[in-house]
Amino acid sequence: MTRDEHDAETNSREDEVQGSDSVDARAEADVERDADTLNSKPEPREDVLWREDASPRKPVIHSAREIGRYWWRQLTSMRTALILLFLLAVASVPGSLLPQRNLSPSKIREYYADHPTLAPWIDRLGLFEVFSSPWYAAIYLLLFISLVGCLVPRISIYLRGIRAKPPKAPRNLSRFAEYGDATTELESGAVLDDAQKTLRGKRWRVVRRHDANGETLSAEKGYLQEAGNLVFHLSLLGLLIALAVGKVNGYEATRIAIEGEEFCNTQMAYDSFAGGTFVDGADMADLCITLNSFETVYEADLTPAQFLSDVNYGPAADSTGAHKVIGTNDPLRTDGVRAYVTGHGYAPVFTIEMPDGTVREEQAPFLPSDQQNFGSEGALKIDTGDAENSLAMEGFLAPTAQDAGDGVIVSTDPRLLNPMVALFIYQGYTGLDTGVPQSVYTLDQQVIEDGLLERVESVNLSPGESVTLPDGTTITFDRVAEWAAFQISHDPAQGWVLAFAITALIGLMGTLFLRRRRLWVRVRDVEDGVRRIEVGGLAHSGHAAFGDEFAGLRARILYDDPAPDEEA
Repeated sequence: MTRDEHDAETNSREDEVQGSDSVDARAEADVERDADTLNSKPEPREDVLWREDASPRKPVIHSAREIGRYWWRQLTSMRTALILLFLLAVASVPGSLLPQRNLSPSKIREYYADHPTLAPWIDRLGLFEVFSSPWYAAIYLLLFISLVGCLVPRISIYLRGIRAKPPKAPRNLSRFAEYGDATTELESGAVLDDAQKTLRGKRWRVVRRHDANGETLSAEKGYLQEAGNLVFHLSLLGLLIALAVGKVNGYEATRIAIEGEEFCNTQMAYDSFAGGTFVDGADMADLCITLNSFETVYEADLTPAQFLSDVNYGPAADSTGAHKVIGTNDPLRTDGVRAYVTGHGYAPVFTIEMPDGTVREEQAPFLPSDQQNFGSEGALKIDTGDAENSLAMEGFLAPTAQDAGDGVIVSTDPRLLNPMVALFIYQGYTGLDTGVPQSVYTLDQQVIEDGLLERVESVNLSPGESVTLPDGTTITFDRVAEWAAFQISHDPAQGWVLAFAITALIGLMGTLFLRRRRLWVRVRDVEDGVRRIEVGGLAHSGHAAFGDEFAGLRARILYDDPAPDEEA
């Protein structure tokens, strides 16, 4: 095929979509060609730059303009958009399966401890920060550009197409797979009037014409199939925009709160905070949350069934103004902020009496090192006012303790049935006055190795028991409190995301269930007082289903079934 022939064929297809009266001849030829090639593949075209039935070939003329056009066609093709959409879905999987740094730093530390070789490679690939990684943003941006480049010309063509008239009837209707004919003594106008009434009752768009072969009727329906396709892709584009808007204007934060503790919705109050580009502390909702109590409901096999966090919340001036029990899949929602409970654990509470008689209560969350029986590890660093003689403790908490021998305790149940804590107690320099960030869950091992922090006691304690250090300091293990890990989220575009997701589903259903159909009726004189009625139909998709539909229409139009046809 030559370039001129290819251009002529392309122009013919565009003219059919536009449907202007000046291209009726081309439309007729195009309809007949559809009948011949409906189930056949076009022949390869070796002398054109790209083909619709295959990937665009590399440009023959290696100019900057041709190369740019080639890659733009590649990027804005529907195939590329589907590939990018699939890649985006695949790229989101690690974000769901692996802990994310902005949501659960403690889980990442556990992952490093459990997989010391694999974790650094995962971190280098950005899989602990999937949704903020450069490669995820690149897929997202390319998909956005691909959708825009694909939709703009299609919308323009569709808007012209919905105003177009059904194409003229081809000369030979018998070439269609769906065909029928009959003779009648009725006038042509009466036959076409009846056919028009039947088709319009079935929501067909109808146009009557007169040509050299007789009077004809052209009908078409299924225009909303392409509309559903466009709605789906426009909704997908809107969904991407809404997600981007929510990302730059929203934030996510985490905070561990012990029973009885209050925290407020400020950046400084959170253990971790990830905010969008346009987020600052001034526009964050005035909200404080107090954790009154936490309860874990277990199944018979000790699998956690439900987390129940009893909280009070409200503005900073009245943080106890409202009450809520945050449960599984039942977050706190207020002022555009959502508070979820993502984890829990135990915090031992100690009473410390200094040699000078000063008494203070100290507590710290211990992180579970055994997810089955909730054996937990943690540390406390206590500033006594003397930087060179501070107090520090690290230990292991067993909710249900059992002696494993040689002073070692293990946990045999995640519930608080027989709590016990194993402590290593240190005195000396903790480095708290250096201003260098330290983990609140572990002691600085370098300080211990350098001899600045010296171990002075090792002991196992049950609630109510105490130990006295050589300098007269008394440490009493009082009780075990529970803590809850809160995830605080704010996404101003959440409602738009839901709306676009629903419209995308509606558009997809329209694309799947609506079908484009064409039907023609021709009436011509064959002898005095006798006229021949021909009916032909063409389906652009769903050919098997159209066969039954066409059979019913054909029976009505050819007067094989004169009974009124009830609406479906």
